[in-house]
Amino acid sequence: MIEMDYYEILEIEKTDDKQIIKKAYRRLAMQYHPDKNPGDKEAEEKFKALNEAYQVLSDDEKRTIYNRYGKAGLQGHGGSSRGGFSGDDLGSIFEEMFGSAFGGGGFGSQKKKKQYSYNIDNSVNLTVEFNEAVFGCKKIINYKYKKACGSCKGTGAKDGKLSTCPHCGGRGQVHMRQGFMTFAQTCPHCNGSGEMVSAKCTKCHGRGYEEVEDTFEISIPEGIDNGNRMRVSGKGNIAPDGSRGDLYVQIKVKEDKHFIRYDNDIYIEVPLFFTQVALGSIITIPSLRGELELKVPKGTKDKEQFKFKGEGVKSVQGYGKGDLIVQINIKYPESLNGEQIELLEKLQESFGIESKPHESIFDSMFDKVKKWFS
Repeated sequence: MIEMDYYEILEIEKTDDKQIIKKAYRRLAMQYHPDKNPGDKEAEEKFKALNEAYQVLSDDEKRTIYNRYGKAGLQGHGGSSRGGFSGDDLGSIFEEMFGSAFGGGGFGSQKKKKQYSYNIDNSVNLTVEFNEAVFGCKKIINYKYKKACGSCKGTGAKDGKLSTCPHCGGRGQVHMRQGFMTFAQTCPHCNGSGEMVSAKCTKCHGRGYEEVEDTFEISIPEGIDNGNRMRVSGKGNIAPDGSRGDLYVQIKVKEDKHFIRYDNDIYIEVPLFFTQVALGSIITIPSLRGELELKVPKGTKDKEQFKFKGEGVKSVQGYGKGDLIVQINIKYPESLNGEQIELLEKLQESFGIESKPHESIFDSMFDKVKKWFS
């Protein structure tokens, strides 16, 4: 088996300092961590190799030996992947990368989660008309927010009394071993709080909160788009300590029958009769803010587009306006009467050979195909 160089494993140069080594290790460990790649043996091996390389190159003495003698020189110096590394150093890196969800092996303790059972932020969906999104409007929001139950102080437990979680012993974490590493994950029974409800609160039935209806007016800015989200400060749920989260308003914009929006540009299809295109014409078209004059040159092609700068939607971030893009859709008669057929035949004859462009191309092709079989 070919052994990769420690510098290659961490994707760094031999002249790089400790800070660069640490950054490289942090980035790659995050990418190949077993929790992010469950069941991926290749990622698991890569993660082990990263640990081994970092243990050596982050230690000045081991790095000097490795630079001079390679892996063979590290025998007896703690250079293997199963010992000789600083738990505090690796632990601080993992805490930075994974927060309190990672632990074990003396890497530090996990802070307990909040003891109330709901998120402090809230969200609501709001549907607006196409024109309301383009030009802005005011809307009334009717919604419900959560407020901590006064009897149980948001815990969901009778009289607010919680018992120690028997599954994690109150630590909020359960541990597992994978190879030479010990990992910790949030206890699924208490959700990391370390405590559980033994008897439910009779007032809120164990939910930990009561719901309150509220109504307020919100200003929808000009140019808001489908999928945008607005944050309304101080309108979210209320925690037991009285602090209040924010309300996030998720915007959905209804489609228009004629105008199609893409980012800040507006598209509209203009149907033209084939004679209008052949002769050229000037027509009036609708825009977001009124009427515009469109000059259609002779010979305009089907699906050809014309752009009106600045006639689109105003950017909600204030970066100007998009464009109005007009796409031509050429229409042909679905049926012809005798007089129309006669006129079209005369028109075709008047163009002569120009009215049959296929003949000049296909004549030479017919000759070529005949030679294939002669």
